[in-house]
Amino acid sequence: MEPLSEKQIRASFINCSKGDAARLKLPADFADLLWEDLDFLGWRDPGAPLRAHIVLPAGALPASGEGGGARPVGITLRVPEAARTSAVKSSLCRVCLTGHASSGVSLLAAPRAGVSGRDGNTVGIYVCSDLACSLYVRGKRQPALRTRYEESLGVEGRIDRLRANLVAFVENVRLPSGA
Repeated sequence: MEPLSEKQIRASFINCSKGDAARLKLPADFADLLWEDLDFLGWRDPGAPLRAHIVLPAGALPASGEGGGARPVGITLRVPEAARTSAVKSSLCRVCLTGHASSGVSLLAAPRAGVSGRDGNTVGIYVCSDLACSLYVRGKRQPALRTRYEESLGVEGRIDRLRANLVAFVENVRLPSGA
């Protein structure tokens, strides 16, 4: 992923107001991000712990409709309040397909873009709680799971799958319901 400026990130959001985008806090380690290891920028908002944000790089989405094409596309998501989870159950991220202890995956809900989102319509996805999917598929971070799942797909294939899964989710947020 090419590095993004704070201005590009704030301008990328399609499912929140410009005021909300201006108020969001960037990741604490923003200045030190290793952009070459990222397929998307994802973080939990340090100023609003029940908010998370995902920004896709420019060109990740098709050009049709609002927010596609040659600019980054960002979405804001709601994070569930901390709940007790089982230490023996595992969960699977629907973006990178990394297996985690059940606390390592959260159901994040994104308001749809436009009128549909303002009417309260949301789209949800189970995703790595730390939004570090890019690092998991590259083997740069390991999930806290006793039993690891072995996969025959190589790193490049996992990266392609991660990108396709995330683009499909963001498209679902971006497009009007029923489209």
